Amino acid sequence: MQVKNLYIMWKQIAFCFIAMSLIMACTQTNEPDNTIDLPTDPMTEDPIVINQNQAAVIGVSLSGEESNYTFNVTISSPDTGCDQYADWWEVITQDGELVYRRILGHSHVDEQPFTRSGGTIEISSLDSIFVRAHMNNLGYGSLVYSGTIADGLAVDTLETSFAEELLTIEPLPTSCAY
Repeated sequence: MQVKNLYIMWKQIAFCFIAMSLIMACTQTNEPDNTIDLPTDPMTEDPIVINQNQAAVIGVSLSGEESNYTFNVTISSPDTGCDQYADWWEVITQDGELVYRRILGHSHVDEQPFTRSGGTIEISSLDSIFVRAHMNNLGYGSLVYSGTIADGLAVDTLETSFAEELLTIEPLPTSCAY
């Protein structure tokens, strides 16, 4: 009699486990997570407000070694098509010297934010740099990343007019695909 009761109890537990698994599976969605983890101000830990009329660098990761780095730069931009789109991101020194520019050949209207990689970037791990983005018709964005590779890059702001002379330095975009 005791074995029969254990068997019935085991069946009830198994049934409850299967039912709970089905309920959990039915309530989960496969919707993509479109939330953006905005950079935070290191002093206040508050999310930094992004100017909706500028391209903003909201993330930078990198790999490689001394004088041979690849950067992955995440940009949020108010792209509307070839009439208004983020057309490049660049790495510059704190003196305003262009180190590297990654041309973006098309708009990213339906892909916001987006990440694009670029390199080989020939800098020392101790060089102080800025990573910033540019819009074809709105100019440079003020939300950038700065620092050194050795100490890490962090969210920062930069005057949009900083090193404006770089606007005419090659490479420059020649067209927009879409």
